[in-house]
Amino acid sequence: MKSTAPQLKVDTQRQGFSWVDGLVLLSLFGLLWSVMHFGRGMLVAFDPATVPELDFSTRQIPYYAGRTLLRMWIAFGFSLFFAISLGYLAAKNKAARAVILPALDILQSVPVLGFLSATVAGFMALFPGSLLGVECAAIFAIFTGQVWNMAFGFYHSMVTVPTDMQEAASTYGLGRWQRFRTVELPASAHSLIWNSMMSFGGGWFFVAQSEAISVMNQDIKLPGLGSYMAMAIERGDNQAALWAVAAMLFLILASDQLVWRPLLVWADKFKIELTESGLAPTSWVYQLLRGSYVFTWLDLRVWQPLADALEARLRRQQPARKRRRTEAVGWPLRIAGMVLAAWLGYEAVLGALAAIAALHGALTTGTFAHIVWLGFLTLLRVLAMTVLATLVWTPIGVWIGFHPRVARYAQPLAQIGASFPVNMTFPIVVGLFVATHTPMNWGSILLIAMGTQWYILFNVIAGAMAIPNEMKEVARIYGLRRWKLWRTLILPAIFPFWVTGACTAAGGAWNASIVAELATWGSTTLKADGLGAFIAEVTKSGDTPLIIASIGVMSLFVVAMNKLVWRRLYGFAERRFRLD
Repeated sequence: MKSTAPQLKVDTQRQGFSWVDGLVLLSLFGLLWSVMHFGRGMLVAFDPATVPELDFSTRQIPYYAGRTLLRMWIAFGFSLFFAISLGYLAAKNKAARAVILPALDILQSVPVLGFLSATVAGFMALFPGSLLGVECAAIFAIFTGQVWNMAFGFYHSMVTVPTDMQEAASTYGLGRWQRFRTVELPASAHSLIWNSMMSFGGGWFFVAQSEAISVMNQDIKLPGLGSYMAMAIERGDNQAALWAVAAMLFLILASDQLVWRPLLVWADKFKIELTESGLAPTSWVYQLLRGSYVFTWLDLRVWQPLADALEARLRRQQPARKRRRTEAVGWPLRIAGMVLAAWLGYEAVLGALAAIAALHGALTTGTFAHIVWLGFLTLLRVLAMTVLATLVWTPIGVWIGFHPRVARYAQPLAQIGASFPVNMTFPIVVGLFVATHTPMNWGSILLIAMGTQWYILFNVIAGAMAIPNEMKEVARIYGLRRWKLWRTLILPAIFPFWVTGACTAAGGAWNASIVAELATWGSTTLKADGLGAFIAEVTKSGDTPLIIASIGVMSLFVVAMNKLVWRRLYGFAERRFRLD
């Protein structure tokens, strides 16, 4: 993307293996061993009738941390594939967009506990007698806490790729895969990485609910850091909670240094700008990997020969034959797609009929009206959080994005804030609210913001860092300062990113309300009047009709907000604020 493209520079690197390659290979083998060691515990025998007690000793924390981290990365892998696939399909196909975006709106509104109550039994039946069923349910719950922000962010990046780049791809006759690999994915890389960081933090936020499963009057605690935190909360053990928090902070900082920071440095070359900024992001891991020869050797000796052989084989095929084969394959694929859509529609209808049957005679008009009223109270808290987080974090995010040196230190701190489970603040928050006589109806707004305001911050930082350097230089030449600079350059440039952040923050706030409106530490419990606390209570008690009704009401609120507010803002951003 930059005129100073790294591939045009002379490679002065020594071609040959060195101690760096040995360190890289040793790290890769260590990573593989860790995956096998911690993954082995997912395949042990499991009997729901005799759930073993979780070992609460502190020496188990490193093992629990490894199990949790493995679940997080497995869920992230599925989230990344899902987000790119559906985001691409929604951006390229109008018919698919009409189905995918409303479906994402609805699924985003379903709380993590709602997914758990519906999927635990199914996964356990899929893997009878094995812990893998419960593990899949926990991974799926973490997946639902990560994927929606990534899907919305990638879709919006796809629809705002500059028109001149798309026209250049058409002029050069690039196919779909070539266009995606060389134009669309690089243009979306910066936003995708920042949203991935935020989504990974969202998975940490709900890790306790995902591993300590309490649904349908059944308590199952998987070996993991989240379940250890849940036990510390139940017992009111401050020392155990501090050890768990320390382990989680270590994992967050390690992930930042080993994964996210190198990815951000790598993605900096994909910024759409003509002049390079003076201060580029740096990473010691990225520099170490660039100094290794093993990846170059694999590319020259393995991947490139395979790619050349495949391309040569495809080139030998006659165009007419390829066209006939494409036409022959096209119709079966379309038929298979229609059959799959019909099956999904059939299953959705069956699910709706089952929900109606469960609600029939078990839900009175008064109870339903009470649930709607609780949803309205939670809606007010969500709106208050969105407005306050926008006013507070937008200027801070722009300042961080404009100063790479500040971003180097602010990024891990923001990740810690985004990843920190709100229930681990209950020892301080509960005591503070009790001491200051703060009503939980107001205090829960703070707890909701602690888990969801970071979506706005991360997206604003990504938007500020994506502003081309030449536009900043033009603004300086014309002497734009303060409000003129914000009105002319900053606000239009970050607006599409803010829409994504605010939309996912609002959707995540509904999910966070389940944790934030019902705070418990030891024997002290503070409860707010809201739909989140209501869902937490009925899910734990296993009241199926009330679970269905409350999740349905929450989904209606979120879908209505997305339809009336966020979809219109997305369209406005797509029409008015593109780097064309």
